[in-house]
Amino acid sequence: MTGARILVTGGSGFIGAALVRALLEAGHTVRVLDDNSRGNPRRLVGLEKEIEFIPSDVRDPEAVARATAGMDEVHHLAFVNGTEFFYSRPELVLDVAVRGIVNVIDACRRNNVGRLVLASSSEVYQTPPAIPTDERAPLSVPDPLNPRYSYGGGKLISELMAINFGRKHFDRVLIFRPHNVYGSDMGFEHVVPQFAVRLNRLMDAQPQGRLRFDIQGSGQETRSFCYIDDLVAGVMLIRDKGEHLGIYHIGTMEEVAIADLAQRIACVAGRDIELIPGPPAPGATPRRCPDISKIERLGYKPCVALQAGLARTLPWYWQNMQLAPRA
Repeated sequence: MTGARILVTGGSGFIGAALVRALLEAGHTVRVLDDNSRGNPRRLVGLEKEIEFIPSDVRDPEAVARATAGMDEVHHLAFVNGTEFFYSRPELVLDVAVRGIVNVIDACRRNNVGRLVLASSSEVYQTPPAIPTDERAPLSVPDPLNPRYSYGGGKLISELMAINFGRKHFDRVLIFRPHNVYGSDMGFEHVVPQFAVRLNRLMDAQPQGRLRFDIQGSGQETRSFCYIDDLVAGVMLIRDKGEHLGIYHIGTMEEVAIADLAQRIACVAGRDIELIPGPPAPGATPRRCPDISKIERLGYKPCVALQAGLARTLPWYWQNMQLAPRA
């Protein structure tokens, strides 16, 4: 649908802001709801006259209802992400997750908005039963006492809510699961920016010679990294061609060891590193790589290789070290 009126919750977040730009470029009218607790207005610089920005918390039902009024479609991305927060603020992660999806669904029904696009996560299936992993993998919360699963649990609830309310109350519900998306200004709580910041500080402290570089786990744990432009292209594709109640993995099928990722980042910096393994994060899965054949059948093809994406991403962090949390 061209020329749609679209609300993006979490629109000043990393993925949200990139999606806002893509929707505007496609000719849509965009309204953003975000309280900037995790998002940042700098990601929307230059768009102030093109969007309507509503500074509100997705946990406020009346604010969400007002933001949804007059819209044709809602893209729900407001969430608390970042591994550090899963462990340190699990109650906040769940509060935003559950209240957020309830408020969005209620607001859509109240305002007769029949189309909903939900951002989910690979964390909903935790340690996958097979690699690569397709959309049929069973969803699970392996240990409710582990605060890490506050994030995956919140996304799992969101998927269930969207699908089951979607059966009766929506014309079209689409769910996408990003897999380790990265890019400039994505925050500082994920592996790529954490490695970038740590390497920069080590280089400052030791301008010459080989650097000792600490990592969690053995380094043989794997992930598949998706550049932000490829993720947004996938979302726009499923919005155009996806099926009602469809779930789509978006990412790449290049499975990369974390040790290899660290070495690639050091290569961009032009430094030699010695990896120092450490204990793994509690509950972290040893391998993850999505099967993207379902979205490929719609025409999706990731275009940005990891080394090229890192070369685009890392300079932003090294040029903005003043924004990084203190060591």
